[in-house]
Amino acid sequence: MTRAVYPGSFDPVTLGHMDIIRRAAQCFDQVYVCVLVNCDKKSMFSADERVEMIRRSVADLPNVEAELYRGLLADYAREKGGHVIVKGLRNATDFDLEYQMAAINRGIWAELETVFLPASVEYQHFSSTMVREMIRYGQPL
Repeated sequence: MTRAVYPGSFDPVTLGHMDIIRRAAQCFDQVYVCVLVNCDKKSMFSADERVEMIRRSVADLPNVEAELYRGLLADYAREKGGHVIVKGLRNATDFDLEYQMAAINRGIWAELETVFLPASVEYQHFSSTMVREMIRYGQPL
């Protein structure tokens, strides 16, 4: 059974995130959506709210689970038996950051691979930051 982990803060989960989740669910037997807590970010939604949003959003995907984790991503992947991290990329800036993170995670656990999925064209320009701003100013999503 191939297990993958799709990590993020998901504050909030976006259509772009859901696109990556759905595509990953087609590629792997089991996908764990791991909500990680970033102490450097001020979140709009609590960690529990973010997990619940994802759970409702993936209810139709039997091979996808969402969980909160407060430790290192590599440790979570090892606990779940997931040897693959899935990351969505919108642009070259995302690639530069995620490539560095992939190297760090592989340094922590040598058996951990990172797979990059390019964002679908219709979601390349959306980010959680943009969605939060729209919510703050009462704009329709």
